[in-house]
Amino acid sequence: MISFVRGTAADITESSVILEAGNVGYEIFMTGNALSQIYIGEELKIHTHFHVREDVMQLYGFLSRDDLQVFRLLLSVNGVGPKGAMGILAGITADELRFAVLSDDVKTLSKAPGIGKKTAQKMILELKDKFKLEDAFEAKLAHQQEQTMPGEQVGADVRQEAVEALVALGYSATDALRAVRKVENVDAGDVEAVLRAALKNF
Repeated sequence: MISFVRGTAADITESSVILEAGNVGYEIFMTGNALSQIYIGEELKIHTHFHVREDVMQLYGFLSRDDLQVFRLLLSVNGVGPKGAMGILAGITADELRFAVLSDDVKTLSKAPGIGKKTAQKMILELKDKFKLEDAFEAKLAHQQEQTMPGEQVGADVRQEAVEALVALGYSATDALRAVRKVENVDAGDVEAVLRAALKNF
């Protein structure tokens, strides 16, 4: 019903932002990480999910459409509601979630508040066919390009090789991705250099 709201951040609470748009203040619930990127008086566009129950109507918001899409996929998992989905995305990024699901990484998923081992296993079972490894790497690359200057980015093929090598060494795909993501100041085309630098991040 409401796909996004564009306006001015009038106030920020512990769990939401009050976005003023057209002389109306919309309370939009967001993760702490997203709220930390917003300041009062800022003009911004928030992608939203309108949640309706018999006794409540709430807006859940995200700074990117990708986060919103992943949030809605989480809602499709039996037993995961809006608060649970927000808790998951507060603990791990959409990219990390995709890799955790694709690599059967129950440990990473169960770190989220209210998500036990059984629910994490259910998430993997129900979401695995909705994600593709190629798409996960492409999305990750796009997000990193938004955050880094040209020339600093480790190539997608090199990064994938480094992640696969770390997984072969026994690390989880999620931890491997985090370690490779932190690599800086190395030859972006040298897999061995990226791998050595990534190992130092554990």
